[in-house]
Amino acid sequence: MMTSFFDQFASPSFLGIPLIAVAIALPWIMFPTPPSRWLNNRLITLQTWFINRFTNQLLLPLNTGGHKWALLFASLMVFLITINMLGLLPYTFTPTTQLSLNMGFAVPLWLATVIIGMPKQPTVALGHLLPEGTPVPLIPVLIIIETISLFIRPLALGVRLSANLTAGHLLIQLIATAVFVLLPMMPTVAILTAAVLFLLTLLEVAVAMIQAYVFVLLLSLYLQENV
Repeated sequence: MMTSFFDQFASPSFLGIPLIAVAIALPWIMFPTPPSRWLNNRLITLQTWFINRFTNQLLLPLNTGGHKWALLFASLMVFLITINMLGLLPYTFTPTTQLSLNMGFAVPLWLATVIIGMPKQPTVALGHLLPEGTPVPLIPVLIIIETISLFIRPLALGVRLSANLTAGHLLIQLIATAVFVLLPMMPTVAILTAAVLFLLTLLEVAVAMIQAYVFVLLLSLYLQENV
């Protein structure tokens, strides 16, 4: 029984072909394309307002050089939110529960922020490895620790997103299984458990949006250190 709980995280396949590509491409198909008219419908207006507000808030602490990343950050944010939200629907697959996919986003983007900062301001980029006022005997140790923490950043990005979504999906499935088991024996307890399940689902909707925002926000903070 316990092994079946993790079957939802296995990549589905049809005729031996993994369907994760379809799950990744689906969010881009669902979003409407803004028309050339002056007046848009409510959905496109709301979509444009959300992207503009998010971009302004995210790029506020960055200088002009970091504003070139606006399109990339906004696209990544919308992509992650849509995938996370679609994964909460029944009989769906959440690609962001796969650590390989999250690391595929985290490592190249983190590496790009580091590569951008090294040629432009190498002193500032390398200065993060050694805090000011460090005693001389601790300099080698702190350089090693800061270097390790620097390379752990993309791993932390990917693991954070995968772990939060995986834990939420497992908890929802456990409580839903408890509701079906308790319903014939103790209907009152089953109804109370179903209410808890509803509240947990609302919490997971918030977690799906917050984790996508945190992922992009941390990337913008890494960029802020290097531009």
